Amino acid sequence: MRIESITSAQNPKVKDLLALQEKSKERRKKGLFVVEGRRELLHCVEAGYKPHTIFFCPEIISTGDFDEIADKCDCNYIEIPQHLYDKVAYRGGTEGVIAELHCKDMTLEALNLKENPIVVVLEAVEKPGNLGAVLRSADASGVDAVIVCDPLTDMYNPNLIRSSIGAIFTVPTATATSEETIEWLKSNGIKIYTAQLQDSKWYYDTDMKGGTAIVMGTEATGLTQCWRKAADAHIKIPMLGKLDSLNVSVSAAILMFEAVRQRNS
Repeated sequence: MRIESITSAQNPKVKDLLALQEKSKERRKKGLFVVEGRRELLHCVEAGYKPHTIFFCPEIISTGDFDEIADKCDCNYIEIPQHLYDKVAYRGGTEGVIAELHCKDMTLEALNLKENPIVVVLEAVEKPGNLGAVLRSADASGVDAVIVCDPLTDMYNPNLIRSSIGAIFTVPTATATSEETIEWLKSNGIKIYTAQLQDSKWYYDTDMKGGTAIVMGTEATGLTQCWRKAADAHIKIPMLGKLDSLNVSVSAAILMFEAVRQRNS
């Protein structure tokens, strides 16, 4: 293992790290993204992501944590002092480790689903926090895949990685157009259930024991017409208060766990 020591914020490698954190253009250009923290890094490695460079602060990271990372990550290591780590860390409490990793192609073809899968589809999701929350629920409920159609957020956005607590790496995830996704779902015999208020039946009256795709639109405009037309059923959640809208991540979680309940009942 080769360890380089850097002490200046003006070092080109530190500047490259900051650029990857801040700019989606740099992430696309270099095919790299950044994660902070031992847990998130190990989630990445377990999911097959390859580390490029690991920055670590010996004043913060424990010997045991460093040895665990070193056993699993064969890459370049850069030691930085705490004053520099505090400048480059995107958030606090990251255990003294920041890593650059190689991006993966998130394609539909790369998804390897079991029989009768549960798939969550999000159309044009814009807020990294919402997508991160959906991914956390997908991990908790054991959903087989999340597909983001026509994404308006960078899938390697640090806010998304942080809000998902690494679930972006534990849940098989793909991006595609809505048209490509509809064709893929139908060709794989997966029923399309769109969450919408109009012309819908209660979600708990819908059979989700077979291959199921739960499709969610944006909170502002809902789903586009192509999804409404492609749906095998339109489903809705009872609204007993004065408002008619839940946060998309809450709605998605309710529907995911209903599919799980039906399969376990």
